[in-house]
Amino acid sequence: METKKLLLIIIFSTSLLFLWDAWQKELYPPSSQVMPGATSTESSNQRHDPLPVPGDELAASAAESSAALGIEGVNPSVTPNLFPIGEKIQVRTDMVIAEIDTAGGDIRQLGLIEHPSREDINKPYELLLDKTARFQVAQSGLIGDGLPNHKTKYTVEDNKYSYQLEPGQEKVVVRLVAPEVDGVQVAKIYTFHRGSYVIDVEFEIANHSEATIIPFSYFQMLRDPNEPVGAGALVHSYTGAAMYTDDEKFLKIKFSDLDKNKAEYPTNADNGWIAMLEHYFLTAWLPEPGSPREYFAKRLAPNQYTAGVIAPVGAVEPDQVKNISMPFYAGPQEQNKLAELAPGLELTVDYGWLTVLAKPLFWLLSFYHSWTDNWGIAIILLTLTVKLIFFPLSAAGYRSMAKLRVVTPKLQRIREQYASDRQRMHQAMMEFYKEEKINPMGGCLPILVQIPVFIALFWTLLAAVELRYAPLALWITDMSVPDPYYVLPVIMGVSMWIQSKLSPTPADPIQAKVMQIMPIAFSIFFFFFPAGLVLYSLCNNILSIAQQWQITRMYENKAAEEATKDRNKKKTKNSPEPVKENLQLTASVENAEANNAPVEVASAVSTDKNDKPQIKQTAVAGRNKATVKPKSNSVAKKIKKK
Repeated sequence: METKKLLLIIIFSTSLLFLWDAWQKELYPPSSQVMPGATSTESSNQRHDPLPVPGDELAASAAESSAALGIEGVNPSVTPNLFPIGEKIQVRTDMVIAEIDTAGGDIRQLGLIEHPSREDINKPYELLLDKTARFQVAQSGLIGDGLPNHKTKYTVEDNKYSYQLEPGQEKVVVRLVAPEVDGVQVAKIYTFHRGSYVIDVEFEIANHSEATIIPFSYFQMLRDPNEPVGAGALVHSYTGAAMYTDDEKFLKIKFSDLDKNKAEYPTNADNGWIAMLEHYFLTAWLPEPGSPREYFAKRLAPNQYTAGVIAPVGAVEPDQVKNISMPFYAGPQEQNKLAELAPGLELTVDYGWLTVLAKPLFWLLSFYHSWTDNWGIAIILLTLTVKLIFFPLSAAGYRSMAKLRVVTPKLQRIREQYASDRQRMHQAMMEFYKEEKINPMGGCLPILVQIPVFIALFWTLLAAVELRYAPLALWITDMSVPDPYYVLPVIMGVSMWIQSKLSPTPADPIQAKVMQIMPIAFSIFFFFFPAGLVLYSLCNNILSIAQQWQITRMYENKAAEEATKDRNKKKTKNSPEPVKENLQLTASVENAEANNAPVEVASAVSTDKNDKPQIKQTAVAGRNKATVKPKSNSVAKKIKKK
């Protein structure tokens, strides 16, 4: 197969793959998904969120510890099917603005101060919120008769409803108290830390009764399946649950699998974490390593999914106070910081199957940003670095393409000569390639080797939350969204057109048409891509054009020099040798002059390139006055003395 044809198939197939994926997600969203602007079929007062129930393995571990004490097992309480509404508690730190509802004592809203909203740049992005069309809340409670859960009405200690992290403070503590039931008093304590997106959620259980209790604690996230506002129309990322354990490593728990009850994931472990992911951000419960826990994920109702963890508190004997705490992360997918919080948490930055390549690329991108303090310039430097690394491979590919471009006219003549016999035509072309020492696949293989790296770079830029609201210059103030004036996509299309002109002209008219249409099609395609991705593609194209132009010019100049040498060689071969002095003619003339006799002289005839005889030499003889007439075109005439 010809190099150009194979390249076209690769590019066209990749384009179809992207378009098909985008088209499927746009026209056929999951059955449980509510599109933006649509009204959920179930309002907030119809949500079904019963308490999680510990499984047999986790319950058995707690039963073993309670058997010696003669304590009966506990059953989960039955709770109302709605979000109760209570009083609001406002908390503000240097990183987040949170709202806690006394009904359930849960975090109902949480905004990220350093990450503005797409709808209003002056407002923080709301990672947690309890709206009807879009919601995600962090719920927690205790499982056991009479114990508080995410429906319990809490009261605020000291009646304080507003908390602010003051200068010099390192943390803010919010303490909620549940009503005492059967001699058991429970307090729910939130601790917000300076410079951190981690919130510690703690239960303090004081048993004032005469019986030992063995409660379980649960910590869960409840959310809808919709993508966040401002998600790309053609570039989609994963939205759903995920978890990690040392044995199974990183796993995605898709909402579509929960719909079909086909989700497979480990439930019992003494390590790991569970999370809800969306583009750029995540929420996650991070249990302490070494403690037993049970993970769960399920669909509660249409448009409602939950994922969380159940942890045993252990036996709380009379007059004993026991605490259990669970760190909760709600923030951006900053790869470098996530790795410090929990093993494997950095894997939530979704690079797909090319993570092994994407990680070093992101490290290099961050390194350049530390120099320039501009993510756009860092992208340009990263693209240049990758291009330099692959310079030898690219050069080999472009050399092969340049050779094909030079011999294209000869290949065209072969095609025309054997147009009626394709087998003979291919045989002649292979012989021609062998004679010219050209590998028809030479321009394709070096490019194929580079494709995984460039795809990894694509996903690196797509997943980098650091590019969100990161400016480049002039009109580009956010490289995570499309160019508002479509300048970069248009320039990208022009660069593709220039690059197509440097490539060998396809002999097939259909291929030639495709080459003409592709720059326009890709320009439109890139209208919907984030500006950072278009910038990377544009820089890569410009560098490729420079390299390809230099190599193509070198080979064309070399071919021109060889053609000139061939022409000169042919001229030299066909040109006559210089006419040598005719010694015989000289002697005859001198003799005629001496004897005053006529002499016959054959004219020196030369043939030019048109094979027309030309008289080149005449001789004059005679003592007094003799004329030597040359022979005419082919017959020599006698010279007579006048």
